[in-house]
Amino acid sequence: MTVTAQMARFALVGVVNTGTYYGCYLVLLMWLPYIAAHVIAFALSMTGSFFLNSWFTYRTRPTWRKFLLFPLTNAANFVITTGGVYLLVDLAGFSSRYAPLVAAAAAIPITFVVSRTIMLRPDTPAPEAERVP
Repeated sequence: MTVTAQMARFALVGVVNTGTYYGCYLVLLMWLPYIAAHVIAFALSMTGSFFLNSWFTYRTRPTWRKFLLFPLTNAANFVITTGGVYLLVDLAGFSSRYAPLVAAAAAIPITFVVSRTIMLRPDTPAPEAERVP
């Protein structure tokens, strides 16, 4: 599969993931402060994103190793979106209902690059004969 096809599939998974995140966020926002709602919704949508990206985007088998590494793909996303939500709501006076959508847009390219690197990485190291010195 080409990188362009992967980018298109990643974008589609991103739309689904964003919808999942935002729906969870809005529900949780009824009972929790916006930062707590953001963190919980983010964790739930990240789990779904792992499986969708494994099967649909990169067509690779999900493994525990990849699952445990996958949060690294979202570390930059989490920092950018959390910081963005805070800056937009507390400093810029933006609505807490829409701030996560704006903040998420800035994190997409970084998340794709890191995600692709982790998801397409072999699960086991290459045998000695195949390693480049």
